[in-house]
Amino acid sequence: MAAAAARPLGRPAAGAAAVAGSAQEHVGLAVVLGGATVAWLVRYRHLDRDLAVRLVAGAGIGVVTRLVWPVAPKSPAEVSPHRAYTDLGRAEDGAGIAIVINPGAGSGAIGPAAPPAEALRAALPAAEIVELAPDGDLVAELVALAGADGRRAIGVAGGDGSINAAAGVALDHRVPLVVVPAGTLNHLARDLGVVTVDDTIDAVRAGHAAEIDVGWIAGRPFLNTASFGSYVELVDAREELEGSVGKWPALAVALVRVLRHGQAIDVHLDGERRSLWLVFVGNCRYLPEGMAPTWRERLDDGQLDVRVVDASQPFCRTRLVLAALTGTLRRSRVFETWQTTTLHVRSCDGPLRLARDGETFAGADDFEVTKNGARLAVYTPRPQATGT
Repeated sequence: MAAAAARPLGRPAAGAAAVAGSAQEHVGLAVVLGGATVAWLVRYRHLDRDLAVRLVAGAGIGVVTRLVWPVAPKSPAEVSPHRAYTDLGRAEDGAGIAIVINPGAGSGAIGPAAPPAEALRAALPAAEIVELAPDGDLVAELVALAGADGRRAIGVAGGDGSINAAAGVALDHRVPLVVVPAGTLNHLARDLGVVTVDDTIDAVRAGHAAEIDVGWIAGRPFLNTASFGSYVELVDAREELEGSVGKWPALAVALVRVLRHGQAIDVHLDGERRSLWLVFVGNCRYLPEGMAPTWRERLDDGQLDVRVVDASQPFCRTRLVLAALTGTLRRSRVFETWQTTTLHVRSCDGPLRLARDGETFAGADDFEVTKNGARLAVYTPRPQATGT
């Protein structure tokens, strides 16, 4: 009987954790969850010490999660004053715009109920909207569209990998880029404030765009991040598994594998020999500082945000996790971060696998990660707060 009475006491702790965690993201949701938790608690005749301890512990867990998964700004207005805007001229009907819909991208957009192709054709009737065949070549399709006479801009409906491919073509043909958020994570679109398909449509019609920095790794462009080391192992392992178990389960299994069996890389960074477990390079400065870079206040600061995990330190991975959980990462000897404009890399173990915007590729044993001053104009809504 006592065991039966004690078993439900885990629910208040779970409720407190949910309320504490949700309060950091959405106050309204916290009120709802808090009300539900209180309603459940009225079943108890008194608040004993054991219940109080569980409530405090649950709330503590909810707060600690913020150290691992930081809360990003919700509104583009919070970061829009840092944008370098340009006027590309109004395109009310989308004339001169070509957009490829990539069916291989994950579903992550929050937009109209209609599929992206249908919504885009309805709102931009003069635009050329192409739905890529399942076995189609995205880059080849984009190149063909970019070379057409009178082309004002090219775009893609997809995730960060698809956007990266389109950005390379746009840079080569010196035309602006249209981003339609239709992938799993949409990091660039979120940082730009292009949250829905409607945001894209509004930006194209108004002709508003932001000029953003372009980073380069081994001669290839990236708009979000570049990396080498264990992150590349993680992506390759996930892609190997996701066809059979799905993307998120595959990511979880891959993460366990890399944490247990990932190997350090031996490289020279700007001439200094280092043994490293992970090298992350962000296109512009990411926030917060630490191993959970989540958002950028600027996309045009001219900097590379470098973060590395030092594999020469004993138990580096265990210490990294503990430091992240306790909020002491900035003081940890296993983690370093700095800003630069160029990073020269020479591998001591032959060519490295590299990653850019979540896509991996075979790299070289001697390469640079750099900013060369190149910028790309990307259609972006311009909030009224900026004075337009």
